[in-house]
Amino acid sequence: MGWHRELLIGFDLETTGTDPREARIVTGAVIEVRAGETLGRKEWLADPGVEIPAEAVAVHGISNERAAADGRPAAEVADAIAAVLVSYWQTGVPVVAYNATFDLTLLSAELHRHGLPSLRERLGGAEPAPVIDPYVIDRSVERYRKGKRNLEAVCTEYGVLLESAHDATSDALAAARLATAIADRHPKLAAFGQAELHRRQIDWYAEWAADFQKFLRKKGETDAVVDGTWPLREEFSASGV
Repeated sequence: MGWHRELLIGFDLETTGTDPREARIVTGAVIEVRAGETLGRKEWLADPGVEIPAEAVAVHGISNERAAADGRPAAEVADAIAAVLVSYWQTGVPVVAYNATFDLTLLSAELHRHGLPSLRERLGGAEPAPVIDPYVIDRSVERYRKGKRNLEAVCTEYGVLLESAHDATSDALAAARLATAIADRHPKLAAFGQAELHRRQIDWYAEWAADFQKFLRKKGETDAVVDGTWPLREEFSASGV
């Protein structure tokens, strides 16, 4: 039947900014999905402990007032999300996140910031896996397709409904459904085992990063460096704490 028809865990964060090492969690969602159908969900609203910039509020709609009044402490939310994700990885269930390096790096930075065990520590030293990233997969299997590669555009390409872009619950559900839709279109993907697919995404992301770095340097950005690490980066400076 293939991994894409088995249980998938959609995951998404909405945050205070775009730098995963510095931004803070505002909302998070984890959704159980099988063959496109929702089986269960967990949602979080955090008080990030810092001001949510106006541009971030405009994206996800969570005001500073709401976060302060209704949000749980940031450390509590980060710990809870990490515990849920780890519980799935420990049983071999894949976590699906669109542009996983952002969400997983940001979560890892929050854990570090609050002195909490890292994802790797919670997994006994193992890498968080399996992870399925429709962003990485689509960019590899349809490399030369023109157009945007954001979640909304790629959902449109594969006929996946995105009910409310930049809502953590909607984005998490769409990511899981998108993984299924991409595998339906590209049966070779569906034939991979989860561990093999995870390894291939590591390679695909590294190849993309090397190509993009080369492109930037040819365009005149001679010092450009594109990090090819996937699915998360775990080196954090003191400035992010």
